[in-house]
Amino acid sequence: MEQSGGLEERLRSLHEEIREWPGLEHLHRIAVATYDARGERVRTFAHSNIGPRPFDPLSGRLCDYPLLQAVAETGRPWIDNAIAPAPGSTGPGGRLLKQGFRSRYVSRIHWQGDLYGFLFLNSRQEGFFTEPIVSALMPYRRVIGVLVASEMTSTRAMLAAVHTALEVSHYRDEETGAHLNRMSRYAQLVAAKIASKHDLSDEFIEYVLQYAPLHDVGKVAVPDSILLKPGKLSPDEFEVMKTHVTKGLDIINAMIHDHGLGALPHAAILRNVVGCHHEAFDGSGYPNGLSGAAIPLEARIVAVADVFDALTSERPYKGAWTNEAAADFLREQAGRKFDPDCVAALLADMSAVVAIQQQFHDTPPGLPVRGR
Repeated sequence: MEQSGGLEERLRSLHEEIREWPGLEHLHRIAVATYDARGERVRTFAHSNIGPRPFDPLSGRLCDYPLLQAVAETGRPWIDNAIAPAPGSTGPGGRLLKQGFRSRYVSRIHWQGDLYGFLFLNSRQEGFFTEPIVSALMPYRRVIGVLVASEMTSTRAMLAAVHTALEVSHYRDEETGAHLNRMSRYAQLVAAKIASKHDLSDEFIEYVLQYAPLHDVGKVAVPDSILLKPGKLSPDEFEVMKTHVTKGLDIINAMIHDHGLGALPHAAILRNVVGCHHEAFDGSGYPNGLSGAAIPLEARIVAVADVFDALTSERPYKGAWTNEAAADFLREQAGRKFDPDCVAALLADMSAVVAIQQQFHDTPPGLPVRGR
């Protein structure tokens, strides 16, 4: 299910073009990692490799990577033409060396005063990044930087626009703050676990993480009398609640139009997350009664992440389930409400789930508001 037309596809095309030039055929790897200033985190975003991928995607705080921090602060690229990690090192240098890489070049992607991420170039040829090679690569380095900055600027603009809409609309429910942080990271965890089976790119996983928190944006259009009702909804009230899906799509489409975001990266992922996260694997969901593989994978991922966090979170109208009880519910509903692969992926690494819960714990809840 490799996504087409995204940064990774363009990166691969550029890589092919670069390797056609004499002397540059030994550039064996290009990778891009993005920087999220809110959490000061670095994540692999796209890559193009000649041969097997050297290691799992990079993901961590910028301060955990002194080399990247130095490149970010000074603006000076870092060149290593004879990779030799320190004894016992388990960092990227050692893993690159195990895959046969001998030279590496790291530069920051910086645009209009903002750090957007990092560019990694690698070769299996020792001493590859000579001054003439670096000069020949400079135009491509700039092109990649512009592509990344352009793509991330559009995404940031969309996220900022939605955040503003939620603020203006007094969107006060459990889907602010910690809940959205947790469920989006559960979604990222699931996507990463099933990436090999479904041929998912780092770029797809990143946009699932970015867009998952927007799944219920349509609730801003649901009347408070229904959204804030502490008791059970009547059938008629539930029908109104269900309209938050189509209203969410209307909001997203309006924002894309009004903010000039027609080129928003992977807008289809965002629309699918918003429009299909209440579809059920057995066809019993809404609004379109889709089933199985007809439900976009990103929506199946978000559905599992959202429900797990809703169950394990305390609300004024309910207590928090234990992780074990929530896991049992997901297993029971796998193949009914939820994609079995997505359920298995989330429950396969409960230590990661607990780490997310510890990092993004709840503050005391406010008014009782309808979730699912």
